[in-house]
Amino acid sequence: MVLFTDRVDAGRQLAAQLLYLREQDVVVLGIPRGGVPVAFEVAAALGAPLDVIVVRKLGVPFQPEFAMGAIGEGGEELLDESVVALTGVTDAEVSTVEARERAHLNARVERLRPGRDRLSLDGRTVVIVDDGVATGATARVACDVARRFGAETVILAVPVIAASTLAEMTGADDIVYLAAPETFWAVGQFYTDFSATTDDEVARLLDTADRRLTGDEAATAPPAGPGSAADADVEVEISVDDVTLHGHLHLPPAPTGVVLFAHGSGSSRHSPRNRYVADVLYRAGLGTLLFDLLTPREEADRANVFDIELLGARLTAVTRWLAARPDAAGCRIGYFGASTGAAAALWAAGDPAAHIAAIVSRGGRPDLAGERLPRVAAPTLLIVGGADLAVLELNRDAQRVLRCENRLAVVPGATHLFEEPGTLGAAADLAADWLAYYLLPRDTPPVS
Repeated sequence: MVLFTDRVDAGRQLAAQLLYLREQDVVVLGIPRGGVPVAFEVAAALGAPLDVIVVRKLGVPFQPEFAMGAIGEGGEELLDESVVALTGVTDAEVSTVEARERAHLNARVERLRPGRDRLSLDGRTVVIVDDGVATGATARVACDVARRFGAETVILAVPVIAASTLAEMTGADDIVYLAAPETFWAVGQFYTDFSATTDDEVARLLDTADRRLTGDEAATAPPAGPGSAADADVEVEISVDDVTLHGHLHLPPAPTGVVLFAHGSGSSRHSPRNRYVADVLYRAGLGTLLFDLLTPREEADRANVFDIELLGARLTAVTRWLAARPDAAGCRIGYFGASTGAAAALWAAGDPAAHIAAIVSRGGRPDLAGERLPRVAAPTLLIVGGADLAVLELNRDAQRVLRCENRLAVVPGATHLFEEPGTLGAAADLAADWLAYYLLPRDTPPVS
């Protein structure tokens, strides 16, 4: 039973259940690592500060994934004596595991809060967020830590929690959740994409949340008015060839690079996969524009869906529209294309007048770009699933035709739609590295 596309989707759904807290003195605390992307969305919706509450599971020595307890900041420790007795773990083994995990915990605190003080919780309502709760050990410790640090009210908010754990959960004044299934093996089973969250991503989210709250973003934003930062996360309408195309534009403050998404046949700007990738790119500092290449009436004619010249021309027109916006003026432009959308992106970039900074193709059909393919000048990354054998061969053939800087990246085990656990996240990370290198001020080399 899949409930969420990814942690961003889960966070937005969870935030909708917490809007009653908007007028209260709230602090949102994410449990690293996976809980922080969920907490980021909750904090954004509540207009609340975001911090981490660092806890570590104490795993049984011979089966580390099986929790016998947890530890947290401030010296908190919870030990499940029944698990210890059942597994026969000795006091000495418990002490060894606790010492090791305490060292990891302290090091993570230093990595995630370099030069930043822990937010004060004194007398405040604290919302503790994780991406899901299985046994509840770390969540209980997190609640205890929050109280130790002065929280007046503690709310545990999670997208999914095991029904058996919910029935016995203690430590929180209230538990807000979206689902409590009886059958529960692991949190990841409820997500389409459950890619690992890194410490770097956590630190980046904390920094972004801090800038958003302190107003540093507003200080760098353009003046209010059409195309200002105030309307940089909006639905847009684009007039092209006597039709109106619909899209969603999301720009960071003072953007320097924007990525246009060209989706494949049978998809749209609402595609969960493309929205997931767009969120990853935005967190990397890039603006994104997801839009429909065809109107619903045009899509009804299947010939249009595979008309690469038509799709490429639409992409070119939308690129011109974007470049004319005051808030995107001067930005480097990149393309992200999937399936036939990748062919349209390469076709558009093959125009000698095009000034495209970089292209990423995910599971694309570059062969359909035809004679435009060798004319592409933009650095191009071809991402293909290792199990998508036919498309992989087509991309290898296309790579031999490309004359621009290019690379083929194969995601092991992925099929055409990158539906396998972790594969979409891997593709998104590859795309973010490539596009950020060519569209943002350079400081690190692209992925190799």
